[in-house]
Amino acid sequence: MRILVVDDDEAIRDSLDVVLRFEHHEVKTARDGAEGLRTLAADAEIDLVFLDIKMPGRDGLEILPEMLQARPDVLVVMISGHGTIETALEATKRGAFHFIEKPLDRDRVLLAVRNAHQLKKLGGENAMLRRQLSDASRRMLGGSPALEEVRKIVAKVAPTQARVLIQGENGAGKELVARLIHDLSPRAAGPFVDVNCAAIPRELLESELFGHEKGAFTGATTMRKGKFEQADGGTLFLDEVGDMSLDAQAKVLRVIEEQKVQRVGGADPIPVDVRLVSATNKDLKAAASEGTFREDLYYRLAVLPIQVPPLRERSADVATLAVAFLERVASEMGRPPPRLTPAALTWLGRQAWPGNVRQLKNLMERCVILIEGSTLDVPELERLAGPSAAADPAGAAAGGAAPANTGPADLFRTCTTFAEFQDLAEKLFLQQRLAENDWNVKRTAESLGMQRSHLYKKIERYGLK
Repeated sequence: MRILVVDDDEAIRDSLDVVLRFEHHEVKTARDGAEGLRTLAADAEIDLVFLDIKMPGRDGLEILPEMLQARPDVLVVMISGHGTIETALEATKRGAFHFIEKPLDRDRVLLAVRNAHQLKKLGGENAMLRRQLSDASRRMLGGSPALEEVRKIVAKVAPTQARVLIQGENGAGKELVARLIHDLSPRAAGPFVDVNCAAIPRELLESELFGHEKGAFTGATTMRKGKFEQADGGTLFLDEVGDMSLDAQAKVLRVIEEQKVQRVGGADPIPVDVRLVSATNKDLKAAASEGTFREDLYYRLAVLPIQVPPLRERSADVATLAVAFLERVASEMGRPPPRLTPAALTWLGRQAWPGNVRQLKNLMERCVILIEGSTLDVPELERLAGPSAAADPAGAAAGGAAPANTGPADLFRTCTTFAEFQDLAEKLFLQQRLAENDWNVKRTAESLGMQRSHLYKKIERYGLK
């Protein structure tokens, strides 16, 4: 590791330099906080900093946040000859990795270095894994004829500038197709901006799409670029476009025709270079006939329509998807994936999956979280999926949400004591919060109001690495 020692005491700097170099680490030193900040900014290879708290001028506690802001990847060990519990807590609260009192003990110093090295290594592995999982998540898994047909169309459509309308049921993978079109297009280096038209209140959709000027309406305290401007040079994905109001449809139509947007409250049109990819689970042609969707907009959006098949029409892909989801979730949780038995694979292939791929993914996630053994058989799948995946209306409506019999009472039924219940509840809660923060421990700890070191202990206790 490359280590920076920041201390105004020359004897401390020299002793740490000798100890760390003997263990084959590269060492740099600085006499005060200002020099430490300059050294850190000039050397991107520094992994660990030993930072003294009491120094002339700005002390270590004041320097620490600046170091972490400039280099969030660096770990900082605070050192002090005036150590108190309050000082250690304050240092940890500000983001310090560890705290060591003076006089410095060689073994404690080397232990801190080893722990930092292990954490950096683990962080690198997790970052690489997340990149691999992100790349894998963009691939359309499966080899069924229905999916192969979609791949062929995407390969032909992606290199063009034509607008695409992706149609299919909820959870079938429409966004995945949209991202693949972008990734295979000449715009791949540009932004991919998605907006769920059904999730934004109608009165805010225009501001979301086209942006607004400062003072355009109550609450518009600053100028804000809309999704069209954000996607300039790239792809704008309008998901659930069938839920867009007629007023918004008219303005989108104008943008398509003029290649310009006008912010809410703005006077001057702004040129944009955007490729539109839209998606819907509705029959927009029928909606146009009924007057709930503009016919002229439909024909402009559906220059190249793509129909994404539901999972029941590509049952040959279920086994591939199930195994991939199990491996992905298990990797994220730091545990080996359970193995599906041949009978379990057959059972999965026979279900109708009204919630489509999303429902299957959610079931596999529940299995990884709740199953203790190394294999998954039919009884476990039936219990976690409900009476049957084919008769799960809740899954169809909510994209595969857990059925009623996997509620809190069912999840914790294996607990025999209140302490076991508390541990399981805390484990599931922390796991969810870590997942929400992309397994960023520092960010998760801040959101929970918890010391990072305390969260690390919980992660180790529950095997959440």
